[in-house]
Amino acid sequence: MTKTIRCVLLLLLVAVTSRGQGTDAFVTADLDRFWNAYDRMVTTKDSAQQYAYLDALFLQPGSPGLKALMQARNYTAQSYVEAINRYPLFWQSIRKNTARAPAFARKAAAQVQKLRHLYPELRPATTYFTVGAFRTGGTTAGNRVLLGSELALADRTTNTTEFGPELAPLKALLAAQTEADVLFTIVHEYVHTQQKTTLGPTLLAQCVLEGVAEFVAVTATGHRSTLPALAYGAAHTAAVQQRFATHLFNPSPGFWLYSNAPNEFGTRDLGYYVGYALCQAYYQRAADKQRAVKTMIALDYNDEAALLAFVDRAGYFPQASAQLKAGFNAGRPHVLGFTRGANPVASPTPARSTITLRFSTPMDPQHRNFELGPMGVDQLLRVQRFVGFSADYTSATIEVEVQPKRHYQLLVGDGFQSQDGRSLQPFLIDFTSAAN
Repeated sequence: MTKTIRCVLLLLLVAVTSRGQGTDAFVTADLDRFWNAYDRMVTTKDSAQQYAYLDALFLQPGSPGLKALMQARNYTAQSYVEAINRYPLFWQSIRKNTARAPAFARKAAAQVQKLRHLYPELRPATTYFTVGAFRTGGTTAGNRVLLGSELALADRTTNTTEFGPELAPLKALLAAQTEADVLFTIVHEYVHTQQKTTLGPTLLAQCVLEGVAEFVAVTATGHRSTLPALAYGAAHTAAVQQRFATHLFNPSPGFWLYSNAPNEFGTRDLGYYVGYALCQAYYQRAADKQRAVKTMIALDYNDEAALLAFVDRAGYFPQASAQLKAGFNAGRPHVLGFTRGANPVASPTPARSTITLRFSTPMDPQHRNFELGPMGVDQLLRVQRFVGFSADYTSATIEVEVQPKRHYQLLVGDGFQSQDGRSLQPFLIDFTSAAN
């Protein structure tokens, strides 16, 4: 690549004026910075020198988009150095694709204009074609669309033979990725910049906000979503609905979103399907389609009443949301009670004691959490050690510190889950210790 072309790429900023509403910008300068750093890094095996090149040529001069991506996905300099050293064939193969970013930017600008036609209130955002370390192809931060171009711009020509088990699920996804998919991803993420939040408090909220972005992107661009979950969910609606109803108010997405966790459907990201199907049903019922799009995008996903009203108007589930919530709560595991034990034999501290919780159903040992009780930190029963679950997972023991004549509280949180993924009904441990 000539010096002139490199300078052009460094300064490249594709901008499209949006009918009096500001500017939609597409920035690709991070890519040239990355390859400049990469070319220097691969000339040495000295890790300190590699870090120095990366920092001086890529990280420090990086765009606000790069810095936002690093924060959003917890990238560090070490993340990049390890990725560059571990996958040389991958980086060599993806380089030619990243050179097409300016062309992608011009085409993406046209797709965003389609989104503005569907949703005239669209606020301007900046799309950054930057580089990550395999944790996302696209995400958002405020009014910024952040593309991890190493994934977003990969396709069937990209060499993924070096990927181990941790990246193996990406192989098929990247091999099937097309230019249309890249443009669609940008529009999907652009919709997220218009929403009140990108983090819902429950599985249902998170699925709806993702479903809105997916459905609006499909409607605006006319490009069919290629997520396998959408096709699978549409073909197995009743089974997915029934299973989802047992999880819909869980505080974490479980296998439904952003996870390769095994599940009985053998399909990841089915939460996208549920959210998409809800939005599709809502849109089809609406007399005013443009108003329906506005309602979806403007929905406050943290307002449970507003969210459930939307779900009811969509009519996707066979039951009303009140029935769904009642059924969810009735099926949740709960704590049957707890017992306090004596000072642990292995503990040299007289103030140490044990508490054993008994559950209504076998629990998943990978999930647990404890929180402050209503009386706050002054009365907190401090967990010194999680001893473990019983062999049948119906009880769990913790080691705590207990002083005489003290009132203690500890909330056993809904991060605990049953083995079928239902979140625990929170339980308050509350007692006053006896005088010695």
